[in-house]
Amino acid sequence: MTDITNAPAGPRKATSTELVAASLKRRRRKQMRLQWIGLGAISIAFLMLFILVASLVSTGWQAFTQTHLTLEVYVDPEEIPEERLPRGGFDDALAASLGQMLPGVDMSDRATARAVEGILSNGAQFELRDRVVSDPSLIGQSVTMTVPVSDPYDQLNKGLIERATPEVNRRVKDNEIAWFDTLAENGAISKPFNFGLFANADSRFPELAGLKGALVGSFWALLTCFVISFPLGIGAAIYLEEFAPKNKLSDFIEVNINNLAAVPSVVFGLLALAVFIGWFGLPRSAPFVGGLTLALMTMPTIIIATRAALKAVPPSIREAALGLGASKQQVVFQHVLPLAMPGILTGTIIGLAQALGETAPLLLIGMNAFITSAASSPFDSSTALPTQIFIWADSPERGFVSRTSAAILVLLGFLVMMNAVAIYLRQKFERKW
Repeated sequence: MTDITNAPAGPRKATSTELVAASLKRRRRKQMRLQWIGLGAISIAFLMLFILVASLVSTGWQAFTQTHLTLEVYVDPEEIPEERLPRGGFDDALAASLGQMLPGVDMSDRATARAVEGILSNGAQFELRDRVVSDPSLIGQSVTMTVPVSDPYDQLNKGLIERATPEVNRRVKDNEIAWFDTLAENGAISKPFNFGLFANADSRFPELAGLKGALVGSFWALLTCFVISFPLGIGAAIYLEEFAPKNKLSDFIEVNINNLAAVPSVVFGLLALAVFIGWFGLPRSAPFVGGLTLALMTMPTIIIATRAALKAVPPSIREAALGLGASKQQVVFQHVLPLAMPGILTGTIIGLAQALGETAPLLLIGMNAFITSAASSPFDSSTALPTQIFIWADSPERGFVSRTSAAILVLLGFLVMMNAVAIYLRQKFERKW
């Protein structure tokens, strides 16, 4: 007979308490791992955002300043006779006055005179012309002018052209650098804030190019987009959410609205090109057409945001108004809609901010034309901020590199401002239920 008292004992089974404790440890480890993954993802996102903004600022901040030259210009009656206005040798008068500020420069040599004249921006002669035309009594007198220098000298003053680079590889020759240094030593060179970046329209000269035309074009396009998409989007959302019968047709419409919100923007551009321009004959490059196109894109977003805001209003509001004898229309427009308006405005502003940054549909309808003046109405040819960025980025002139980054910073500033307004409106007017 076997003695079972001396048999080896088997492995001890864990108690329920020990099993629960081990399970909690595993759950805590998984939770901590998930938290660290989330923090890592957020850190990477902020790092990428910092790199993007830093790269834009490092290349674009130079465009917010502009090198200017202050000089005394003698309005020579022989070059600028009053009877020939607005014609005249304004560029020759500027070159002669600038030559007097450069000792030892032979202005009788045609090549030298042309090189000296190249220090000034091409727009200097038109600024002098406008002043003389507005006041012909300036002929025969000396006037003080502060005008931009041409792009190579602007880059030289900002350190974008290395002086140590061999002369054959530089846009500015050694003698021209010596001329510029002479002007700087005499206190004629300054570098103030570049108001022209916002006050001038586009130009083929980088030192004269600005965003005024693009800003005005974006304003007209967004205004058209808002006027069309806001009432139509809210009306459609109210009908679908509050009045439409729940059947297969309304479900079909709801599914297609959700699908339209995910359609690529280039598709809307092709639609606008075929319908608005091809069939209706609306003008190309017009902000009105751009606004119609952006309205088609923004309307699904507004409808979805409005329906979500209407759903967020508690049913008790509707029931209480109906119990007091209000009609369905009174319930919606006098009780539900005012309470949902903060969410509606938030969705609308976010939709408009998205429309502000769209490029593809505006390119297809021709809003990338070279326009040297701001649009005075929604039907005039114009560009927009995204298409202006595209135009400058495609330019071979080196001076447009910093202006491209500056324009992107301006666009990002508008987007951040619009999103900040949306957050403010939501936090100020939102009601907790």
